[in-house]
Amino acid sequence: MVEGVLAGGVLGLGLFLLVRALFPARPGLVARLLAIEAVREDAGAPRVQLVTAEEEASAFRRGLGVRLARLYRARGWEIRSTKSDLALVGRSFEGFLATKALLAAAGLLAFPVLIAWLFLMGWGVSLTIPFWVAVAAAAVFFFLPDLQVKRDAAAKRRDFRHVVSAFLDLVSMNLAGGRGVPEALMMAVTISGDQPNWAMSRIREALSGARIVGITPWQALGQLGEEINVDELRDLSAALGLVADDGAKVRASLTARAATLRRRELAEVEGRAGERSQSMLVAQLLLCAGFVIFLSFPAAMKMLGS
Repeated sequence: MVEGVLAGGVLGLGLFLLVRALFPARPGLVARLLAIEAVREDAGAPRVQLVTAEEEASAFRRGLGVRLARLYRARGWEIRSTKSDLALVGRSFEGFLATKALLAAAGLLAFPVLIAWLFLMGWGVSLTIPFWVAVAAAAVFFFLPDLQVKRDAAAKRRDFRHVVSAFLDLVSMNLAGGRGVPEALMMAVTISGDQPNWAMSRIREALSGARIVGITPWQALGQLGEEINVDELRDLSAALGLVADDGAKVRASLTARAATLRRRELAEVEGRAGERSQSMLVAQLLLCAGFVIFLSFPAAMKMLGS
């Protein structure tokens, strides 16, 4: 059965590649609508380009990532949550797709390795178990980058919210000193230190890019919030856009938002501490149960034996 599945898969893949080479696929309706929407957004308002870290990759990996990204765009697969996580952790979408594909291919290598191992151990060469083990390994390896990116992005997004609350306090203090909203935003990221952390650097890059592309600083903050999926920045952008002409209202609003963010962060910290306390309690109960079983086991065996 496995030999037939492999032969059919290879034959089907060859026919698929032949048909795709002879009759290239046309862009679908979803891809065309997305292209029109992208052109409309570009024509409507300029956007600040996020600065991402350059990944060291071979030419093959870069080419594979570009082709996979083109395939995703042609099919209309946006996966916005993954893109926002990648933008937050500073990784490119093309490199992420290439990593997923190469890890899945590495999982398929378990098939010949298991066959060789069974042959060397003398246990008989059966293709069924190695085949399904390789398929399962390929599936697990394919989704491992997603789990890693989501875990790293969740931690960075939590740190970013903490920095936003401090940023709001700095802006509020600058507004109290008589500065306008644009000057207060730039001064807040300037007085945060000669070497601010990564979150404050992202905010400073967005505000600096706003001057280049010709948009307001709060619009740049909103675009940054959309790119990295941080609701606090989007809400801040909307609030500043509504009350940017009244310094007193802006200062009161920012102070209230900073206090709300700190209270929510404190609640999250208390919730995580409570979860860890409960897990420690469960571990202690299991340890006590094991100790009781260890003490009562000899007596129970003696009673049953008698």
